[in-house]
Amino acid sequence: MRQIWITSAGAPEVLKVQEAADPEAGPNQARVRVKASGINFADLSARQGMYPDAPKIPCVVGYEVSGIVDQVGAGVDNVKVGDRVFAMPRFGGYSDVVVLPATNILHMPDAMSFEEAAALPVVYLTAHHMMFYTGYLREGSIILLHSAAGGVGLAALQLAKTKKCIVIGTASPSKHDFLRAEGCQYPLDSALSGEALKQAVREVLKSMGIPDDKFHGVDLVLDPVGGPSWTDGYNLLGPGGRLVAFGFSAATAGKTRNLFKAIYRLLQMKWWNPMKLMNDNKTISGVNMGHLFDRVDLLLPQFKALTEMYLRGEIKPYVDRTFPFSEAAAAHHYIHDRKAKGKVLLVP
Repeated sequence: MRQIWITSAGAPEVLKVQEAADPEAGPNQARVRVKASGINFADLSARQGMYPDAPKIPCVVGYEVSGIVDQVGAGVDNVKVGDRVFAMPRFGGYSDVVVLPATNILHMPDAMSFEEAAALPVVYLTAHHMMFYTGYLREGSIILLHSAAGGVGLAALQLAKTKKCIVIGTASPSKHDFLRAEGCQYPLDSALSGEALKQAVREVLKSMGIPDDKFHGVDLVLDPVGGPSWTDGYNLLGPGGRLVAFGFSAATAGKTRNLFKAIYRLLQMKWWNPMKLMNDNKTISGVNMGHLFDRVDLLLPQFKALTEMYLRGEIKPYVDRTFPFSEAAAAHHYIHDRKAKGKVLLVP
C-alpha cells in the first residue's frame, strides 16, 4: 500500500509518500481500497505538530475515506467484499488501503461519487451535531457562521437552508460571490472583529428590518477560529443564544508551528463562569468530532439522517479540488493559502 506520512513537524513539504505491505483485516474489521481521502484542518495542525490528539510524528493522519471493501474479518456482517462505502478511521486515512472496525464503515448511496463520499463524513457530521444536537437549531434562526466557505461552513450552510435560517457568514471578500450563490444571505469580511464585527451584524439586521432598539442578538454562532473570536461571538448572542466552538485555527495560523502565537491566542481567550451564563441566558458548547468516533450510538443516526438528506437533494458535498498522493504538499499549501472552498481531497 501507499501512504502519505508526516515525516517531521513542519511545512507541507514534510509530507512524503511511502510504501508498505497491505494490512490484513482482523476480527470485526474490514479492509477498504481507498478511492479518495478527505483533508481536514486537523490534519494541517497535526503536520505542524500542534494537534494534541494526533499520533506521535512520524505518523499518517486522515479521518475520512471512500472506497470499496475488499476483505472482511470474522464476525463482520454489515459490509461485504465489493461494497462501495464511506469509512472513518481514527487516523490513517491518507492511505490507499485502510483497515478499521466494521462499525466505522457505512454504505454509500448508489448515486454518490467516491469524491462526494470522501467529502461528507467529518464536515457534515460536525455541522449536523453542532446545529441539530448541540445547537438545537430552530426554524428561522439567525446564524453567525465563521469560515463559511470552508468544508464545515458549506455543510452548515446547506443544513441551515432546511430550517429556513438567515445566515451571516464570514469569509475573505474574494469568496463572497461564491457564498451568495450557495445561499449565504449576508457574507461579511472574516477580518472584522470586535466592535467592527458587531456593527456589521447590526447593519445586516437593520437591512432585515430589525432596528437597534429591537436588536436582541443572533441565535447561534458557529466558530472554528477561537481566541478573541469566541468573545465576539458570545457578545453577539441574544437571550437563549448558543455559541458552539469547533476549532482553534487562530492558534495555528501560518504553515509552520509558532508556539509564541499559539500561547498568545490562548491567553486572549475569555473564561466564563456558570453564574454569568445563567444570568445572560446563553450557552457555550464545543464539538470535536474526533472525540466522538467511539460513540456510534450518537453518530450513526446522524449519518443516516445526512444520507437521507443527500437522497432528497437537500445537501450535496462541494469538492473544490482533488490532488494525487504525490501532490499532498500542494494540497496542504492550497488550504493554508485560503484558496479552498468546501473540501479538498487526496486521490491515490
